[in-house]
Amino acid sequence: MTNTLYLPELREMLAESNAAELREFCTALHPARTAEFMEGLDAEETWAVLQHAEIPLRAEIFGFFEEEKQVAIVETIAREEIAPLIAEMAPDDRVDLLAEVAPNVVEQLMPLIPTVERRDILRLSSYPEGTAGAEMTTEIARLGEGLSAQEAIDEVRRKAEELETIYYLYVVDEEDHLRGLVSFRQLLTAKPNAKVDELMERDIVSVNATDDREDVADKVERYDLLAIPVVDDEYRLVGIITHDDIIDVVREEAAEDAYRIAAVAPLDTGYLETGLLLLTWKRGFWLAILFVEGLLTAFALERYQNITAAIPWLIIFIPLLIAAGGNTGNQSATLVITALTSGSIKLTDWWRVMWRELAMGFLLGAMMGTMGFLCALLKAPDAFSALAVFLTLFLLVPCGTLFGSILPMVFRRLGLDPALMSNPVVASMIDVVGIVIYMNVAIWMLL
Repeated sequence: MTNTLYLPELREMLAESNAAELREFCTALHPARTAEFMEGLDAEETWAVLQHAEIPLRAEIFGFFEEEKQVAIVETIAREEIAPLIAEMAPDDRVDLLAEVAPNVVEQLMPLIPTVERRDILRLSSYPEGTAGAEMTTEIARLGEGLSAQEAIDEVRRKAEELETIYYLYVVDEEDHLRGLVSFRQLLTAKPNAKVDELMERDIVSVNATDDREDVADKVERYDLLAIPVVDDEYRLVGIITHDDIIDVVREEAAEDAYRIAAVAPLDTGYLETGLLLLTWKRGFWLAILFVEGLLTAFALERYQNITAAIPWLIIFIPLLIAAGGNTGNQSATLVITALTSGSIKLTDWWRVMWRELAMGFLLGAMMGTMGFLCALLKAPDAFSALAVFLTLFLLVPCGTLFGSILPMVFRRLGLDPALMSNPVVASMIDVVGIVIYMNVAIWMLL
């Protein structure tokens, strides 16, 4: 919801060209709050307000706007005015922004951006989406191996304003190969003449620029890091990924998995910002697949029409049985997808997962079968006939747990996102299996 608290005052200050009060508005609050109070302004009004902040603060406030508003400002305001702001932004943030801006606007902007920043943009843009290189920033604290602690402190002080973080300081050789890591605290507590290469930690956790961003997030979480260095194939330091960027990655990946588990193609923008036709396609594609799977269930039922005609009470329990199988399959799929994502199980654990889910399936099948048997006693002609419901559930539930647990692992083995094996897909597959098991148990026991 747009915060309208200061909108009337802001528009009045703009109308009166009240530079003093606009400058105070930009500087008095935290940049995030300043951006929040400007949400209701259009691109030109927002830019008019930002003109009263120094460029570093302007870039900081700009970074807290929603992506759609940032893009609107870049595409609306004169290129000569926007270029210094782009140059001032954090390297990873400006690359992400320019990826969303119209290509013709980017083409006009690039020559206006200083050479160093322009080369940095081109370098970061060359990494494929979803890799560590695409997420990293190049504002790194590099220290030479031969520096003393005092020299290193002086070096960090000179460059502090340009760096993403000074908690971790990376030690490199003359060719930028990563040699070690030292914290700013270590430098402050060390003797001034102590050498950096004597203080540094040499066993460093790093990632390659081509590594998948999910693997990067796993490492940051496992080792509880504030930042992780990114190296190239020759182990040269090319950037770092900080914990705030990792949080963004985790949120995006969690959202994608949630969409896929619900059989919806992931959205590139917010729900309200996604066009109706595009949203219809993202939902309709999977619904069409599920519809076809539903047809298989209908065809399976048609094949056993003579049995349901001879024993009409069997029909009453079909929804119950296929729902029970689908629900257990969904549970197993969700558990395994979550475990794969968090790294608590690996593909090599497939046999342990299979036997564990199979054993659990028989236990759950016995429990649900007993419940089904008691319900079937109300409709079946005798207790022996009601046992058909018990036996079906006893066999179907383990099938559900087995399908739900193994299929996501198969997808991961094929290099696909296990979340693609979504709950509705598993449930539809189990529906067909449930019909076949139920009808064959009925043939065996009752005919």
